Amino acid sequence: MNLSIANLRQDYTLAGLTEADADLDPFKQFSLWFSQAVKAQLLEPNAMTLATLNPDGHPAARIVLLKGFDERGFIFYTNYNSAKGQDLTTHPWAALVFLWKELERQVRLEGKVEPISPQESDAYFSTRPLNSQIGAWASAQSQVVSSREQLEYKFSEYEQKFTSERITRPPHWGGFRVVPHLFEFWQGRSSRLHDRLSYRLKGQNQWIRERLSP
Repeated sequence: MNLSIANLRQDYTLAGLTEADADLDPFKQFSLWFSQAVKAQLLEPNAMTLATLNPDGHPAARIVLLKGFDERGFIFYTNYNSAKGQDLTTHPWAALVFLWKELERQVRLEGKVEPISPQESDAYFSTRPLNSQIGAWASAQSQVVSSREQLEYKFSEYEQKFTSERITRPPHWGGFRVVPHLFEFWQGRSSRLHDRLSYRLKGQNQWIRERLSP
């Protein structure tokens, strides 16, 4: 493979991010960029890296899907007994990263994590496709499974079970909300002189906006 990884690079020239263009409220700025990512028809614009600390204090990261956000925070769903669920129960802090590479943009945020209410989780679970609902019961997420066939067998068992019973949300499955105290909006620029605007929370509701060196 005659490829030098060190020489893989791209100059970013699509846009800039100035203080005059950016909203003073990071939630409104995120909403604007997110809506632009959706309008651009990017593949899964709600995909985000979720970084956590495991019970031993070691970092772990994976891609999950954002399922809702407002001024209270950013919501995703998982099995509470999964690796990330246990991480967040032990260390209820997380970092999120959104990469919209076609727009040469990245947003990262850090914050406290809290479980959402059972009522909110019930409401979302009821909107999921039937097979996804069954999968939430069939999969002991992050646990060792002997084979693909065993996983499919468990799915089939629950599929049969719920032909005669109303399917409800598993008690071990639900949502987490990341309540941010830090946002950073990154817009790629030429010559690696990228625009980085940081918003950090001071007190209860005052956001301090600062430009960071690239």
